[in-house]
Amino acid sequence: MRASLNKMATPTELHAVLFDLDGTLIDTAPDFAIVLNQLRQQNNRDPLPFQSIRETVSQGSKALITLAFQRQEGDRGFEDLRQQLLDLYSRHLAVETALFPGISDLLDWLEQRRIPWGIVTNKPRRYAEPILSFLALNQRCSTLVCPDDVSNTKPHPEPMFLACDQIACVPQNTIYVGDHRRDIEAGQNAAMTTVAANYGYIERHDPTVNWNADFSVDHAQDIQPLLQANFLLPQNNDRR
Repeated sequence: MRASLNKMATPTELHAVLFDLDGTLIDTAPDFAIVLNQLRQQNNRDPLPFQSIRETVSQGSKALITLAFQRQEGDRGFEDLRQQLLDLYSRHLAVETALFPGISDLLDWLEQRRIPWGIVTNKPRRYAEPILSFLALNQRCSTLVCPDDVSNTKPHPEPMFLACDQIACVPQNTIYVGDHRRDIEAGQNAAMTTVAANYGYIERHDPTVNWNADFSVDHAQDIQPLLQANFLLPQNNDRR
C-alpha cells in the first residue's frame, strides 16, 4: 500500500465508502476489448493490444472509438461507429467482467462493520444495473448514481452529493475510490477523502501521483488496512 499523505493526525469517523465502477470496483476491460476488436474486425482492421484498450476504458466509448479508428467526435462516421460499439457491448455486458481481486472481501468486511458502500459512475444505468445484477451486487449496494440521475457528471460534485443524500451520510465522512483523475477531482469537489486506485485503468501519460489524492493503493486488498489505520470505524449502524 502506498499513501500519498502520511497517516491522518486526527482520525475521521467513517460513514460510507463510495466507488467508481469500471476500473475500480469491477474489471470490465476484457469485455470492452472483445467488442472493440470485434468492431475493428467488422471494419477489416487487425485487433488492438489489450493493454491499449485497458488504459482507455475509463474514458468511455468516445475515447475507445478514437483509439480504434483514429476519428474524433464530429468526424464523419464517428457516431455510427460508437453506436455499433454500444450495441455490441450491450450484448456482451458481463461475459468476462468480474470484481477486482480483493473487492469481494472488502465489501464483506464493510457490511460486517455496517459501513454502507455505494457506486458513483459515469456509466449509463442501462449498462451498470445488469452488470451489478449479474455479479449479485444490486441488492448489496446502498446507492448507485449514474449519469441518468444528475444534470452534471463527474468531476462535478453533484453525483457525489446525491449518493450521500441517498445513504444519509456526510461527504466529509465519506471515502471515494476511483481510477481516473476526474474521480479524484469529484471527490475533492465534494470535500470527501479520496483514494486513487493504481490497479485500475491508469493512462500512462497521467499517473495517479499527479492527481493529489489523499491516498493511493496499488491493490484493492490495500483499502481495508488503509481504512483501519486512518479512520474511526463505527461499532454499529447508528451514525448520529
